[in-house]
Amino acid sequence: MNSLEELLKRERDRLLRISRIVEDRLTDAPDGFLKITTSKNNTQFIYCSGNNKNSYIKKDKVKLAYKLAQKSYDSKVKRLVDRRLKQLATIAEEYKDNEIEDIYRELHPIRKSIVEAVEIPWDQRIKRWKSVPYNGKDFADNIPVIYTKKGERVRSKTEKILADYFYDNGIEYKYECPLKLRGIGTIYPDFTFLRKRDGKEVYWEHDGRMDDPGYAEKAIQKINSYMLNGIFPGDNLILSFESQKTVLSDKIIQALVVKYGLKSELPERNT
Repeated sequence: MNSLEELLKRERDRLLRISRIVEDRLTDAPDGFLKITTSKNNTQFIYCSGNNKNSYIKKDKVKLAYKLAQKSYDSKVKRLVDRRLKQLATIAEEYKDNEIEDIYRELHPIRKSIVEAVEIPWDQRIKRWKSVPYNGKDFADNIPVIYTKKGERVRSKTEKILADYFYDNGIEYKYECPLKLRGIGTIYPDFTFLRKRDGKEVYWEHDGRMDDPGYAEKAIQKINSYMLNGIFPGDNLILSFESQKTVLSDKIIQALVVKYGLKSELPERNT
């Protein structure tokens, strides 16, 4: 689910694209309009010039009927699209996704302390979400010691790359926050996020040794466990992969971040 502002923009872009298509076709449309009659399973096209002069369209001129039918359709579409674009412009001019949050945010601190907000501002929601304590997964003695820019210890160089990317772009996350799944017990997703547009927790699993058959089998089982618990790739489960010959790139990370709504479009970072 996207924000209404995003949906309005997408709908406007869709309608503008349609408008351009029909406008181009109407430029070359013939004058007049088409009437269609049927009798005893026979169809007859009638050309109406607009000055009360009608004539039957012969079979060798049937393309004129097709063009007139297309013109009628395109004209109806254009009228509807023009009307909807005006309506969208009015809504988009007034509507803001965070307008109810802003009412609370702009209150005097004393008023904030004595009213109950119907929607908590996002910065407070994310702060509250981050403040909930948790115990991550223990590190074995033979695990390399790798720290992120944020000062957290992670298990691999790629997890450091991911964590640093999130940190650099202001994307709040929890590293290896425990999650209970029915049928499997407690697991530790690599990264957990709280998505603004729908309030869902989103989980990112990076599988870095997919050319190792044993590792790949465990990764598949884990992904299946997510899905059996209603957590699906394409919705709130992000999956990234590597092998010895194929590494995770910044472009893939950025594409996933934008696709799953963790951040709006991001500037490209040099690799």
